[in-house]
Amino acid sequence: MPNQFYFKVSILTISMICAVSQLARAEITEQDNNIATTQLPVIVVNAEQEAISAGQINRKSQMGLFGDKDVMDIPFSITSYSDKYIEDQQATSVAKALVSEPSVRNVFSGNGLGEYFNIRGLYTQSHELSWNGLFGLVPHNRVPTEFLERLEVFRGTSALLNGMSLGGAVGGVINVVPKRADEVPLTRLTTTFSSDANLGAHVDLGRRFGEKHQYGIRVNALRSHGDTSLDDQTEDRRLGSIALDYRGSNLRASLDLYDIREEYTGGMPLMVSFASANIPQAPDSTINTMSGADGYSSTKAAIANLEYDFAENWLAYMTMGTKHQEGYGYFANNALGRMAQANGDYIAVSRVTANKTDTHAAETGIRGQFDTGAIQHTLVLSSNIIDQKVRMGLNPDTPSWVSNIYAPTQPTALAARPTYIPKTSDMTLSSVALADTLSFLQEKYQLILGIRYQQVKSESFNIFSGQSSGPAYNENALTPALGVVVKPWDSSVSIYANYIEGLSQGDSVSDTTAENYGQNFAPYQSRQYEIGTKWDMGHFRNTLSVYQITKPTMIKNEAINRYSDDGEQRNRGVEWTTAGEIFENIRVLGGVVYMDAEHTKTTAGQLNGRDVMGIPHWQSNLGIEWDVAQLQGLTLSANTIYTGHMYADNANTQKLPDWTEVNLGGRYFTTIANHAVTFRGGIDNLFDQQHWAGVWNGFVAVSGTPRSYKFSMQIDF
Repeated sequence: MPNQFYFKVSILTISMICAVSQLARAEITEQDNNIATTQLPVIVVNAEQEAISAGQINRKSQMGLFGDKDVMDIPFSITSYSDKYIEDQQATSVAKALVSEPSVRNVFSGNGLGEYFNIRGLYTQSHELSWNGLFGLVPHNRVPTEFLERLEVFRGTSALLNGMSLGGAVGGVINVVPKRADEVPLTRLTTTFSSDANLGAHVDLGRRFGEKHQYGIRVNALRSHGDTSLDDQTEDRRLGSIALDYRGSNLRASLDLYDIREEYTGGMPLMVSFASANIPQAPDSTINTMSGADGYSSTKAAIANLEYDFAENWLAYMTMGTKHQEGYGYFANNALGRMAQANGDYIAVSRVTANKTDTHAAETGIRGQFDTGAIQHTLVLSSNIIDQKVRMGLNPDTPSWVSNIYAPTQPTALAARPTYIPKTSDMTLSSVALADTLSFLQEKYQLILGIRYQQVKSESFNIFSGQSSGPAYNENALTPALGVVVKPWDSSVSIYANYIEGLSQGDSVSDTTAENYGQNFAPYQSRQYEIGTKWDMGHFRNTLSVYQITKPTMIKNEAINRYSDDGEQRNRGVEWTTAGEIFENIRVLGGVVYMDAEHTKTTAGQLNGRDVMGIPHWQSNLGIEWDVAQLQGLTLSANTIYTGHMYADNANTQKLPDWTEVNLGGRYFTTIANHAVTFRGGIDNLFDQQHWAGVWNGFVAVSGTPRSYKFSMQIDF
């Protein structure tokens, strides 16, 4: 890691410690003055009040600048998955953890470094996930789950709540919340084994210190290595994280440090474009089409957070962090191919990139409550800034050869890793937001009003020469939002509606033959309308929502040879999600989604009404768990994942068939020598369904993940 990054981390750490020490010293002194007359209250935590579905789903979720809120008070569709859920799935990444989430699909195979999602039919990359509501600070290519406490899926546009993401995703946000030390000391060892011969060990330590347990430390360390389910491929994963926190009566502070490294050698899963409407059947996903390919990714970050109650019902908060990432790999960390024929023949391409990314992000604000007559207000004023510089190198030498997806021809030589890695992107996002939640009649009626002013500055550079690719981009926009929550009977039923605008960077005209080559368009403002209802019976929750999202796109006027931003994509959908106990000892988790993502404004109307490529009409994830009464501690589970047919081109001539996966699992909790022990096992893609999982970057289909096995033993000391 560059010395500059170490310097920034050191300064960040020292500043955080100094600030916490000063405030904590004053707070502890005040507490000590009253210690003779003040008795520490007994804290009782009722798990049922915080989670449902046997602890799989949290009742509260992070809502951007509003902080944590009860899901029934949020006028959006959102699910917060717990660390227990993640552990029971034996998930090692965000994509693998979201096997019960119907609104999200991961386009990439599990045997690659990348994660590339679509949410509500709109794409988002792994580095666009948020960390406690702030973009830019998550691990870059793939986010491991072993150091996460919560994994939250916010469905829909969220510009007011979180600001603009670095890629301008508007379909939804996946937010990660890191682990913190609990009141109960934790020393946990988890050993793992997965297909084909991958062994791992994960240590999770948590302690709280101080007279009132105000100081906490949580440490996670992981190492796994071995063969994967892709023939001749080897994976190596390493993770180290430290989470420090202070919990006082008026002051709360935390510091997170993590270091993550992942490497694949010996091959990458297949991605390929098609030559015609005659789509070849998906190959066996264990076939290695490019055995010499490899990929590596390393991310290091430091993130500090501070909250201070400066007056009754008022707090100020600040988060700041810095991240450095570097890696290399064959194109998109997958084996790339072009022009696949019906018989499986295609042109294999060896294309390798190397990249480095430095990101700095900060957010600050104040949040408070006050009353005006019978109306209760929660007012938030927030501002953030994200600065990201990307360096990327591409070897211009891209050897190609004729191969077959069923019986691949291995190359005699692959492209070498590039040594020249110029700066290719320099982006700064800054914004200010003001929002108010108005509550009436003890929160029976709630109204959210807010607006965010967003500034977008960016400049792109040629990947080969490092020279500027055109004029710098400097635009701004206002994105308002309105949300309504009504509880007509009691707190168990919530009816909500929202109107919210999203923001993404406008396109740049890259067609050198166009009259307006190099023109940068203003930020694209998407618009979402949504209405829904939530029903929470205490042990069982359902959410039903109907939405529409419209997003501008770039189109070309052939008559005058100019591009404009007059195009439009419209996504409409109906979502049903469910979680909870339907019978004694039997739980369900998942949902069903219907989407209609189509082009509504295209060049000369040629593609109007056509489906957006890579977006199916139907998706469902439905799982069930059964606590076996005849053997206490044993739980069996099954999960089905269905994805409807989709197209690999916008003309809708290349149709990819629908597919279904079935996953089985089980766990057994027992006590051995006074230690809590949990055994877990599972089979993913039980029937080894061979399928095209999705479409990436508008031109290539991605093969699915083969049948795989996973086992683990967890013991608490």
